[in-house]
Amino acid sequence: MNVPQIRLESNFIKMGLKIEKSVQEIEQPPATQYIQQPKAILEIEAIPGKLTIDQTKAREDVDLKSVGRRIEEFAQNGYQDWLKGLERRAAQGTELMKIENGGNPIAHQAKENSEGPPLQFNIGWVPSHNSVIIKYEPAKVNIEAHPQKPMIEVETRKAVHTYTPGKVSTEILEKNRLDIDFINLTI
Repeated sequence: MNVPQIRLESNFIKMGLKIEKSVQEIEQPPATQYIQQPKAILEIEAIPGKLTIDQTKAREDVDLKSVGRRIEEFAQNGYQDWLKGLERRAAQGTELMKIENGGNPIAHQAKENSEGPPLQFNIGWVPSHNSVIIKYEPAKVNIEAHPQKPMIEVETRKAVHTYTPGKVSTEILEKNRLDIDFINLTI
């Protein structure tokens, strides 16, 4: 038996996607910098040290005296010797005035006038200890520093940005279809 039939055959649509990726580029140029550091202002004041050496006493100890000092000493010694001589003559005159009291004042005075005082000897240091006077004032240094601030100038640059957006496009690879077929149809 032949039964009439309707045959349907269908195909779905086949679609394809074409994708172009997006492109993004970012470039950052470096900033321009200008830096200057001025020198610090430096003030230095130096007061030199002072060394004082007084060797007057040491020179006097080795008999190297100045003319003024020698004249002063000679004048003082002359005055002292004159006073001693005056005293001795007055005492000897008094002894001679009293010659009647006995003794031998003339011989005694002759011996006293001809002999000097007994000499004494002892150990000594020439020049004497601490005869050189040394004074020292140390140097002084005053330092003042005034720092200077740096001068900084910066010029920034904008970033270079390029962007290409992506695309998606569709295409039909195979169209949808419907096939209809009739079998055993009699009309």
